[in-house]
Amino acid sequence: MSGLEKVKVENLFDLEYTAAKPLLSECTYPWEALPKIGEYILKLGATLSGEEYLHPENDIWIAKSAKIFPTAVILGPAIIGPKTEVRPSAFIRGNALVGKNCVIGNSSELKNVIIFDDVQVPHYNYVGDSILGHYAHMGAGSILSNIKQDRRNVVLHIEGEKIETGLRKIGAMIGDSVEIGCNSVLNPGVIIGRRSNIYPLSMVRGYVPQDSIYKKQGEIAEKE
Repeated sequence: MSGLEKVKVENLFDLEYTAAKPLLSECTYPWEALPKIGEYILKLGATLSGEEYLHPENDIWIAKSAKIFPTAVILGPAIIGPKTEVRPSAFIRGNALVGKNCVIGNSSELKNVIIFDDVQVPHYNYVGDSILGHYAHMGAGSILSNIKQDRRNVVLHIEGEKIETGLRKIGAMIGDSVEIGCNSVLNPGVIIGRRSNIYPLSMVRGYVPQDSIYKKQGEIAEKE
């Protein structure tokens, strides 16, 4: 399988675990969905049942079974799924589709994201212009950087193949069941395949294959 095949939507995510399935199904590569998240949330929100969701603002829908702490801030467009917990001082800045049974933790910040079901972003995390697959987990203090220092468009490098995205802001595409270690920084345009682990204190660039252990740049081991 070529590098480009490995980073297609169907090879990173099980779409049965997100309300964004219709949006992502139309995309070959996941980052193609990023400019469409806000519009999709508004369209999806209009279909949600008033029996299951609160609708406190024109562009915000919060499942009645979700737990939102008083000091959390949620800006629209946003959908917060059933049984999700948004903890104290969390800041959801808009264009955020958060699935079921998730944790958005204290002082964590989300912006322009798709968060699949059962994802944990629990402590002091930044997640911008990113997609986190089913059961992905971010360790405390880990950051998904979404813009290059020179402010140029993000170019992806996948096993020797170069992809011009045309987008100035791309965080990370995190596959299903990925574990990101505490205080790691993922540079703009990182893609991590399913079931891989990132060591704590890592600085990650490029592509990490599925079923891998990322120890440091240039040292990636296959899981046994």
